[in-house]
Amino acid sequence: MARKIRLGAFLPGGGQHIASWRHPDQPVDGAVSFEFHKQLAQTAERGLFDAYFLADNLAVGFGGAREGGNARVAGFEPTTLFSALAPFTTNLGFIATSSTTYEEPYLTARKFASLDLISGGRAGWNVVTTTGDSAAQNFNLDTQLPHASRYKRAAEHVDVVKALWDSFEDDAFVRDVESGVFYDKAKLHETNHRGEHFQVRGPLNVPRSPQGHPVIVQAGQSEDGRDLAAATAEVIFTAHQHLETAQEFYRDIKTRARRLGRDPNHILVMPGVSPFVGRTLAEAQEKYERLTSLILEEDGVGLLNGLTGGTLDLKGYDLDGPLPVAPPTEGMKSRQALLRQIADENNFTIRQLYQWVASARGHYTIVGTPETIVDTLQEWFENEAADGFNILPPWLPTALDDFVDLVIPELQRRGLFRTEYEGTTLRENLGLPYPVNRWSVERPVAQAAE
Repeated sequence: MARKIRLGAFLPGGGQHIASWRHPDQPVDGAVSFEFHKQLAQTAERGLFDAYFLADNLAVGFGGAREGGNARVAGFEPTTLFSALAPFTTNLGFIATSSTTYEEPYLTARKFASLDLISGGRAGWNVVTTTGDSAAQNFNLDTQLPHASRYKRAAEHVDVVKALWDSFEDDAFVRDVESGVFYDKAKLHETNHRGEHFQVRGPLNVPRSPQGHPVIVQAGQSEDGRDLAAATAEVIFTAHQHLETAQEFYRDIKTRARRLGRDPNHILVMPGVSPFVGRTLAEAQEKYERLTSLILEEDGVGLLNGLTGGTLDLKGYDLDGPLPVAPPTEGMKSRQALLRQIADENNFTIRQLYQWVASARGHYTIVGTPETIVDTLQEWFENEAADGFNILPPWLPTALDDFVDLVIPELQRRGLFRTEYEGTTLRENLGLPYPVNRWSVERPVAQAAE
C-alpha cells in the first residue's frame, strides 16, 4: 500500500487563534458547547481525518497567563468530552491529553482504557509532563518540578500504564453462561511495579479494546522529550518553522527509535500546521489579516508571557521594540527556544511576534491557496520531514470547513491522502501495528521451560 499522509485535527472549541472567539463565524461559547464540538467532530470525520486532538491545561489560561480574555481560559476535560462524542462518529480517533506529573498511572490507564472501549478502539493518549507553576500550585506544590525530573517520572509513568493495559489478555473473558465461567483467571495478571516514583500492584479493572490499547502520542522536542518519544511514542506532535529543522527532528527520532530496537515506521512524526486557506492568495491573506486585527494587546502580551516560560513579563515594554532576552525556565524549553528563533530570524517586534504565533503557538502558519498549501505538505511528506500533520484551523468552524472542502480534495487528487477509512480503529487508520499482550507472548516460553 502506498504511503499516505496522516492527519490530526486540533480543534479546541474556543478556537486555536487567541482572537478567534471575536470572529463573527466563531461561537463565543464554543469552548463549552457540546453541540459545537459534535459538529467539529463530524466535520473532521467527513474530511477523513485520523483523529480529533485536544490539548489540556491544569490551570486557568495558557501557561498560567490570565491576562486578557481569550477563549482558551477554560473548557472541557478531554476524555470526558470524547466519551460523549464517540457515539456520534464511526471512524474518527480521539487523542486526549493527560499529565504524567499530576496523575497516577492507574487512573490514567483506567480512563483511557475506558475511552478506548467506549469508542470501539479509537482512543489515543497524548503524554505530557505539564509545565507552569500555576498548575503545580493546584497539586500541592509551590513550583513546577525540574524539567529532567518531570521526564524521568513520565518515562516510568508510561511504562506502568502500558503494563496495566496488559492486565487482561485478549481472550481472558470467556463469559460462558452454561459453565458459569466469566473469565479465565490464568489470563489476568498483576502488574507488581515498584519504582522510583510509583508503586502499583494492579491489575487494571478494564479489559483491552479492539485495538489492544490506546495509541500513545507525545510532543516533547527537548533532549529529554526526544528520548521519551523515541522510547514510547507511536505518534509525535512537533513544531517547526522550516523544512530543514523538521528533517533534523524526523531523522533524529527515527534513529533513536532504531537504536532502541523499535521499527521507525511505527513512529509517525506529525508537525503542526495552521492553514489560512483561500481560493486565491489575496483571499487567504485577507482572512489572516482580519483575524490578526482582532488581537487585543493584553492577550498578545499574555500569550508571549506564557510561551516564554512565565518569568519574562512583557508588560511595560515597547510592543514595537525587540523581544528582550530571557534565560530559559523549567517550563517548555523547546518552545521557549523556538519563540526566540522566530523572533530573531524574522527580526520581529514583540507585536509582530505575538501576531505570528497567535494562531499556532509556534507551529507552522501557512497562508495560501489549496494548491500552495498542499505543495508545502507534500514537500515535507516526501522529504523526511513528516509522516503527516496536525492541522490547527485558526478559527472554527470556517477554517476547518475550508480545509475539508478545499485542501482535502487537492491532497486526494495527488494521491497523498485516503478517499475512505482503512479500518474502524485508530491504529488501523494510522497504519500502526496491534500491540501484542506481553503475557500472551511470555506464556509459551515459560511452558516450554518447564
